[in-house]
Amino acid sequence: MRELQFGRAGAAEPSALVVFLHGYGANGEDLLGLSEVLAPHLPGVAYLAPDAPERCVGGGFGFQWFPIPWIDGSPQALAEAGLDEAAADLNGFLDARLAEAGLAADRLVLIGFSQGAMMSLHVAPRRDEAVAGVVAISGRLLRPERLEAEARVKPPVLLMHGDQDPVVPFADMAKAGNALVAAGFPTFGHVMQGTGHGIAPDGLGVALQFLKERLE
Repeated sequence: MRELQFGRAGAAEPSALVVFLHGYGANGEDLLGLSEVLAPHLPGVAYLAPDAPERCVGGGFGFQWFPIPWIDGSPQALAEAGLDEAAADLNGFLDARLAEAGLAADRLVLIGFSQGAMMSLHVAPRRDEAVAGVVAISGRLLRPERLEAEARVKPPVLLMHGDQDPVVPFADMAKAGNALVAAGFPTFGHVMQGTGHGIAPDGLGVALQFLKERLE
């Protein structure tokens, strides 16, 4: 298991944690700035933003959670193995941060963007204890055919996606939602109209409301 380096903001002695998971080719700092918008409304929350475990081989200044064959030409088997290894890394990170803060899993929300959303949707259902929620932005659900059989817990999920996304097709939001609902997950959706591969202000507002309902 690899140790993930991370940035931190918010409460020094938190009553809850929000963990940001960045996209392919970025790093934790890419999302940590969102804490400046969220923190005034959630004063007891600490915000953590780990760097993914591998340097990005397909371009970009930062890191990747796992290889993406259509970008970097890696074999599909390597991408699958990379997902499993990164999931173990992330689970170790989450367990360690919860233990340090003396908090249970139901005081943790994952917010993932793009590849980070894929990680969030993959890891959260397979943990031993349910997190308070998952916000998956501009991502997709990996291995949807295995979700129902492999899910140990079913935390609430908020899916958000720009309807003009040129990187991860908007249609992937509905595919993820259908699989999550079929597997019994409380699932919510928000379409960021006119938005590409990014996070619109209206989406951030919806995410804040989701956080407040689960962490306050």
